[in-house]
Amino acid sequence: MRQGSMAARENARADLASGLSTKLAENMEVLGADGQHVGVIDHIEGASIELKKDDPAAHGRHHFIPLDWVASVDQAARLNLSAEDAWNRWTAA
Repeated sequence: MRQGSMAARENARADLASGLSTKLAENMEVLGADGQHVGVIDHIEGASIELKKDDPAAHGRHHFIPLDWVASVDQAARLNLSAEDAWNRWTAA
């Protein structure tokens, strides 16, 4: 039962990420849960968001964040972790 419930949670998370990814757009701002600027979307690549390298927060490098960090999308993509946590955990291209 435990594995089944874990699989169900993973599927629910994947469905949520998939639904949110259709709302994400190039040049959309990405904000941490604390409202701080994290970056700007360059494009979606698989299960990741590639952030623009020319954004001041990027220091001249593209960075990737997983789609499952996105908690909601309105005028901006809002993450489920703070900007500082995102910067500490993102992957440089």
